[in-house]
Amino acid sequence: MSDCFARGTTHYTYGIVIDSGSSRSNIYLYEWPGEKENETGVVTEKLNCKVSGGPISELKIDPKKDAQTWQSFKDCMKKVSDAIPVKKHKTTPLFLGATAGMRLLQEKDMQRANEVMDSLKEYLQSLPFAFQNASVITGQEEGLYGWITVNYLLGNFLEKSIWSTYIRPKTSKTVGSMDLGGASTQIAFAVNDELKGADYMHIKLYGYPYNVYTHSFLCYGKNEAEKMLLDKVVQESSDPIYVVNPCYPIGFNITLQATDIYDTECTKKPKNYSLDKQYFMVGSGDSDQCRRITKSIFDFTTCSSAHCSFNGVEQPPVTGEFMAYAGYFFVARALLMTEDTDTIRPTEYDEFKTSLTQFCNTPWSELRMEKAWVSDKYLRTYCFATHYLFTLLTNGYKFDANTWKDIHFQRQVGNTSVGWSLGYMLSSSNMIPSEANEVLPLTDPVFAGLIFLFSALTIISVILIFIILVRTCY
Repeated sequence: MSDCFARGTTHYTYGIVIDSGSSRSNIYLYEWPGEKENETGVVTEKLNCKVSGGPISELKIDPKKDAQTWQSFKDCMKKVSDAIPVKKHKTTPLFLGATAGMRLLQEKDMQRANEVMDSLKEYLQSLPFAFQNASVITGQEEGLYGWITVNYLLGNFLEKSIWSTYIRPKTSKTVGSMDLGGASTQIAFAVNDELKGADYMHIKLYGYPYNVYTHSFLCYGKNEAEKMLLDKVVQESSDPIYVVNPCYPIGFNITLQATDIYDTECTKKPKNYSLDKQYFMVGSGDSDQCRRITKSIFDFTTCSSAHCSFNGVEQPPVTGEFMAYAGYFFVARALLMTEDTDTIRPTEYDEFKTSLTQFCNTPWSELRMEKAWVSDKYLRTYCFATHYLFTLLTNGYKFDANTWKDIHFQRQVGNTSVGWSLGYMLSSSNMIPSEANEVLPLTDPVFAGLIFLFSALTIISVILIFIILVRTCY
């Protein structure tokens, strides 16, 4: 039976975003209805494929590893291709965004960085999709897109009305975004319109303007920050070969190559640097010393503004709730949970500090038993990582005992992982032509007329029934 409120069959538009991070690449397929809601497509995640092998920043070094990475790219793109109707392939936009891993490679070896990006462009252009761009996005863009993702998934931009249309929520409250990657970390949150500067971005979503503070710290992702810490540990060691590391648990030891610490733009090579040099590191499990050395990789004193985070970067005071995702989630989960889970229970400021100290003082053998679900490769780093996370949030971004409760450590919202790529797709959909359904939605005047007609018929029907009942009774 036909319905006068029917909108016809929904025609979907698709978009592909490749997130090439410092650890690996993820390929996301998004879909949204052909019509737009106030200038921005209503986008949902349809598929997420993880590209195995190394990150793209490691291409053009080892041909054998390159072949494995390229094959994984092709396997993922086959899954994506199969998930999109064939007739939609030519109109499906394809984007690739590379983040901090490639930003560091550009500083280290611009020629190789260009060769990597050229190879990727050549491959992506050969696919049956509408290739748009492959570029290294800025840290500021990465932070902004993450903020858009968080608030879109939480429904802070749009909500569905009883008539299945999308409207702006009555409260325009947004949530701050904090992303911890391998090579950089980003913070972004909405601020008053009058604030201006290099780290403030004025954007428009769903027809409404926002002023977002966003800053990215290159080299302050978890992996690169750990290299800076290891350098500090080596420099403080009285023995150049046998090195005691307070951030490694008691009972743990490992031999590290000098390249594990110094083959990056984030650490300065020592005068006696040698590619073949090795460091035998032994854990002492000293939480206090680990905290001290972790703080030393930041500069909390330099500031020429009213408020700063660290390293002289101006930042307005944090307000409201924040979602901390990616590396934040994995570090907090390892500290607070006893099993592999996608949810982390809320924790108080003092409880987090206590758990952190206990974690760092736990011997390696006991730690492996308690956290058997965490790989040794990561588990050994989590004493440093938890101190780093706590220092970054408290000394850096200035969360305290009162505002700590406003931080929510999350991996995903619903079935969608949190990251910058969805925000990128949401933003990019502004440039994609909207498809119009053949059965158009009712206009406001028509809708109002139908409501009036329906109401009038209802009143007349009630009056007639009343008259019939009265006549029957008499």
